[in-house]
Amino acid sequence: MFKNIPIKIVLVFFLIGIIIIGGFCGFFLNSLNIISQKIQVEQNLDIGQVTDMINQLENNTKVAVIIFSIAYIIVGIIIAVILSKFVIYPINKLIKSAEKITEEESKEKKNKKKGEMSNLENVFGIMTTELKEKLSEVSTQKNQIETILLHMTDGIIAFNRKGEIILINPAAKKFLSIRPEDNTFDDIFKKFNLNINMEKIIYLENWTSTEQKIQVDDRYVKAFFAPFKDEEERPDGVIAVIQDITEHVKLDNMQKELVADVSHELKTPITSIMGYADTLLEGDYNKETQDKFLNVIATEARRMAKLVTDLLTLSRYDSNKKRAQKESFDLGDLVKKCQDKLAIEIKKKNHTVNCFVTADVPPVYADKYDIERVVLNILTNSIKYTKDGGEIKIYVGFVYNDAYIKVIDNGIGIPEKDLPRVFERFYRVEKARAREMGGTGLGLAIAKEIIEQNNGSINIKSVQGKGTEVVIRIPAKSKESVENNE
Repeated sequence: MFKNIPIKIVLVFFLIGIIIIGGFCGFFLNSLNIISQKIQVEQNLDIGQVTDMINQLENNTKVAVIIFSIAYIIVGIIIAVILSKFVIYPINKLIKSAEKITEEESKEKKNKKKGEMSNLENVFGIMTTELKEKLSEVSTQKNQIETILLHMTDGIIAFNRKGEIILINPAAKKFLSIRPEDNTFDDIFKKFNLNINMEKIIYLENWTSTEQKIQVDDRYVKAFFAPFKDEEERPDGVIAVIQDITEHVKLDNMQKELVADVSHELKTPITSIMGYADTLLEGDYNKETQDKFLNVIATEARRMAKLVTDLLTLSRYDSNKKRAQKESFDLGDLVKKCQDKLAIEIKKKNHTVNCFVTADVPPVYADKYDIERVVLNILTNSIKYTKDGGEIKIYVGFVYNDAYIKVIDNGIGIPEKDLPRVFERFYRVEKARAREMGGTGLGLAIAKEIIEQNNGSINIKSVQGKGTEVVIRIPAKSKESVENNE
């Protein structure tokens, strides 16, 4: 029982008790002597009687002091035992536990001082240092996670078991158009009419993720829902990961449209060729009729060939297999040559075409063949979609280190709603009319790819019924400047 009693504490209590008792006895006996002297002087009593009284009082006092001392010693021991059991023993136990926690990481830091309080001080000092380091590490990790969440392109939302938001990043707010009053799972997702709820995610999906496609205005997002657990492996909430898939949806739709358009564009000439060919084989027609049929077959075959060529060109640009063969050349000379090549078509339509070089345009460093192809495509469209006797103006100039070509016509124009889509593949404002004129719907898409590959830009402005303006800009750089920049 007494093995846990610290000797130092017992001795301290004992000595304090002895000092207190000794002081009490000395003070008491001294007081008695003073009283005795006063009695003799003032009352003139019998000395023997007074002495007997004092001796009796003194003996009684000594007995009381002895009894008090013994009781004090017993009480001191009891107090020491209590202190040992309820204070010192837990402290020792705490010291041992703390030493176990820190002994592997802090052997070199540990102070070798003796005594329970000194050991406790050492251990807690080490633990304080370790705790500060851990807190600093946790704070650093927290800041890193917050920075990651802040700049993530994907949205993150965490809900507790009550469905309340406990974490959300800016991307999620943007993708789902979350309002300040949207604070719960139902507030956010009910408006999208999703067949999903938190109870289903947590309790009915066997801890597997749930995926939902959501349309928000003109954008598409994909939401992944998965439960998370607490330290006891119990469901504690739901994590929602939001990804913007708008571009993927658009690309998928474009691919579907491309397949449908290619099939349609190829089916029409193939059907025509087969029909006229079978007609020639089945009947005996005069030369004039045969020539007419053969001319149709040849025209449709050329149309198919052009379509296939354009598709292959786009494919090479998409796969980056088409490398620009760049060289320095005069942009004004190239535009005039393109005008000369289209002289017959211009004459047939009785158009007036004027080319103006507005300034000293420095040579450009680009793929001359591809740029010529773009200019021919733009001029051809202006000639086709401008009524007979129309006017086409071509400007070649230089501004802000860019050479530019501007083509302006007074043709039929393009409806405002169609302008954002004119560079899409197979997109044609009037499909039937464009097909009659031999268009494939790929010319402007190819033009855009070419100009961008040559670090330029192409823009179209148009007013239906009044005409169209196309502006092509190409950086005016020499071969040397390009090579130096590289």
